[in-house]
Amino acid sequence: MTEMLVHLIDDDDSARDSLAFMLESADFTVQPYPSAQAFLDGLPVGPKGCIITDVRMPELTGIELVHRLNALKVTLPVIVITGHGDIPLAIEAMRAGVVDFIEKPFPEERILEALGLARDKLRTDVDEAPNSEIVEKLGTLSEREREVLDGVVAGRPNKIIARDLGISPRTVEIYRAKVMAKMQADNLAALVRMTMAAGLG
Repeated sequence: MTEMLVHLIDDDDSARDSLAFMLESADFTVQPYPSAQAFLDGLPVGPKGCIITDVRMPELTGIELVHRLNALKVTLPVIVITGHGDIPLAIEAMRAGVVDFIEKPFPEERILEALGLARDKLRTDVDEAPNSEIVEKLGTLSEREREVLDGVVAGRPNKIIARDLGISPRTVEIYRAKVMAKMQADNLAALVRMTMAAGLG
């Protein structure tokens, strides 16, 4: 995994420097960029490795970068870093093909896990096929749990899901926890990946 070059894109100097230090301490080679456009300007040289990009940046956002890369047929694995409240954007990015999204703040283990997914993507370069085991797990959900799952992977906040279903936000939290447990998902990104692998969303 440490053979991989990491293209790190974040307009926040301190956040970029901090994450770069963390990755370099884990023996990754890091190429930092202050903007998505700065990264795109270097594309003619054919960069290798993977991309870590923040969602909210001026001029060109992380999501817009993902769509631009898709249009250019650039197949580098992309990891999206998102602040609280950016989950709908992160899910949009997931549907556009990113390998993972990570909510701030995150521990070092979480970013290393995401880089492991990027490494696997580079090795296989194939999309995850519909998975019968995931479909089986989905089948264990109650109708209400499935409704909550649909709201979660659509990027809707708990209070909106609660309003749509006519239940309290606290009840949504309980159902959401049950869904995560039944699906054996450690985080929201894993849950979204599962639903996409099952051909949903």
